[in-house]
Amino acid sequence: HGVAFCALVLAGCPTVDLGDTPADIGMCNPSGGEMYFEQQIWPNFVVRNDVMSSCIRAGGGCHDQTGGNALSFMTAPVDFKANYKGAQVYLNCGTPMMSELLTKPLQGLDFHQGGDLFTDTTDPAVQAFLGWFQ
Repeated sequence: HGVAFCALVLAGCPTVDLGDTPADIGMCNPSGGEMYFEQQIWPNFVVRNDVMSSCIRAGGGCHDQTGGNALSFMTAPVDFKANYKGAQVYLNCGTPMMSELLTKPLQGLDFHQGGDLFTDTTDPAVQAFLGWFQ
């Protein structure tokens, strides 16, 4: 009798359409979010004043849309929403220090075709990156 009662009660529950599953579900979303990416990560970590330690080097290449790398930022014009989504793939929210966006350019961790851009974790760019997760 209990099963029949539950079936009767549940049959009266409306179905709710929650819409499409968001594309970024399961992606790392640092607490600073997209705004921090645009205001801190982009100018201090991705596009740095020192051309040799910038992910987007003058004249194209590396990690802009013409570079041919897996991580490609849209720079002409800059598309912060697309760039944020692209960066999310290389983030580890559980252990930010293990994020490929950090371990590739940080000296001594992962091989990076573009070389070591940051010598250690005291670099202001690395600190800006870690601040994204706080």
